[in-house]
Amino acid sequence: MKRIFFITLLAVAGNAAAPAALPAQSYGKLNALYASLGLINPQVEFTLSPRMSFQTEFIYSPWRYVREKGVDKPMQFGIFLNEARWFFRGAGDGWYGCANFGMHAFKISKPVLCDGYIFANRYGKGWGMQFGFGFGYERRFGPSRRWIVDAFLSVAWMGSSYNGYSLDDNIDLYPHGHDPWPAPPDPYNGSGEWLPNKIGASIGYLLFPGR
Repeated sequence: MKRIFFITLLAVAGNAAAPAALPAQSYGKLNALYASLGLINPQVEFTLSPRMSFQTEFIYSPWRYVREKGVDKPMQFGIFLNEARWFFRGAGDGWYGCANFGMHAFKISKPVLCDGYIFANRYGKGWGMQFGFGFGYERRFGPSRRWIVDAFLSVAWMGSSYNGYSLDDNIDLYPHGHDPWPAPPDPYNGSGEWLPNKIGASIGYLLFPGR
């Protein structure tokens, strides 16, 4: 998983460097909601036309575990996401609709709402892709409109391939329709479901004024 995180960080850095060679106006942003939860979410948004922009971002949870009722449960993941935005009035000025796509890697205990637990007493480790859509509201402000605030919500179809384990690292999930597999190798399972993939409110500052 560390290799995937490293590759995606390089991709974000490469995209962030792009405005130096492009005429696009560009803002660097951080998600205030995620920051309050200890998540890292740098974002760079490029203005492509009077009503369209493109954003690239990286979401990373540095928490190896969360403790619940005295039990450590894995909660580490990374998401590399790219998003096209269409503004109804003008880029950085009001409501917009968006479509996004990306990749993710994870080692997490899935959230549950039963038996008095928030997270399952097992975890999955794997990777996948996601394709989503959503909406948001953006406003530029301050001297020369150098600051920007961005509130947003998006849902996505997430397809994942993963290994399933109990908290003591024993295999705990087998592919559908198969008898239990001996270990090693670990069997892979797959899933696809619609889930929220980004939510929050970001604050940003003008990095490149464009031309």
